[in-house]
Amino acid sequence: MTDTLQAIVGADILTPEGVVQSHALLHRGGVIQAVQRDSELAKDARVVQVEGGLLAPGLVDLQVNGGGGLMFNNAPEVATLRHMAETHARIGSTSILPTLITDTAEITKRAVSAVAAAIKEGVPGIVGLHLEGPHLSTVRKGAHDPDLIRPMEQADLELLLETAVRLPVLKVTVAPESVSDTQIRSMADSGILVSLGHTNASYDECRAAADSGARCVTHLFNAQSQMGSREPGTVGATLALGELSAGLIADAIHVHPASMRNAIHAKAGPGHVFLVSDAMATVGSDIAGFRLNGREIHRNGNRLALADGTLAGAHLELLDAVQNVSRLGDVSFESALEMASRIPADLIRQNRLGRLSAGARADILHIGGAGTLRQVWQNGSPVVL
Repeated sequence: MTDTLQAIVGADILTPEGVVQSHALLHRGGVIQAVQRDSELAKDARVVQVEGGLLAPGLVDLQVNGGGGLMFNNAPEVATLRHMAETHARIGSTSILPTLITDTAEITKRAVSAVAAAIKEGVPGIVGLHLEGPHLSTVRKGAHDPDLIRPMEQADLELLLETAVRLPVLKVTVAPESVSDTQIRSMADSGILVSLGHTNASYDECRAAADSGARCVTHLFNAQSQMGSREPGTVGATLALGELSAGLIADAIHVHPASMRNAIHAKAGPGHVFLVSDAMATVGSDIAGFRLNGREIHRNGNRLALADGTLAGAHLELLDAVQNVSRLGDVSFESALEMASRIPADLIRQNRLGRLSAGARADILHIGGAGTLRQVWQNGSPVVL
């Protein structure tokens, strides 16, 4: 962060209103000041020249389990969060929700305290917490440990409501089978982003959850009831209900490209499909595997799985997901970038993230013509890639 007015010039700029050319992106003190015509550039600005390409907002990833060789579950501490955030900033995700996969009550409390401490210390990139479980369905458990999955009790709800006061953003993934509509309403009224996932819920159950305040679905298509002719299931409800937005793991492993394309274009608004990495410890590292809840997870190419072949998170960088959706999903590159920046930022009500406009945080990507990441600024400071 610098108090000097800086002007990045030489690239197109992706603004909320669209791409502009022959403009400069001005920032100072970690905040974007303006997007201004080159010809109107203030004389006191320090010019930072880049060569072509596109300036885009830093990416916002709402599902990050690990990175740089570490898993949040295995060490729910500030040091882990700092390492994860630094790893993801280097690959373009300047804002992340560290995600705790279903674990014990003790680990969950440690995770909450670690995120609260990281935010108090101002760890760059940590914007809140995503608790994925333990109140899920064992029928759609995926890689979650079934021995740790359980219905929500009053003490669990009280902990979540207390956590919502401590953190600026709290996302909680639950299955309607394991929580009541009253519990969903209590969470939503407290500002928690309630997301449906790891669920075998019917359309009507999802409809009731949305009526109670659920606003999101976790990794669309994966670990949830599928769309059929007479029962739309969770997938059909997600696409039909405008109240719901949905994260998508666009690695072409978790979801077939045709299904990605169909979902993006079929989604009823105002909700959106947005991109998540579901990144595990392998992202940003060269490790071939790791342990989660005492079980081995192995990497084969970009596929992560338990010994029985069950998919276990993703080896995926969010900018790669953007490129995959642009290439395979019949979506423009600029629209795909918004699916990984402004749209998730708006969902968590963080309107200073995920956009290049006056007053927003100066999280900036310089992307080359081939979609390669050339430079990252976080809070206005260059990140060493």
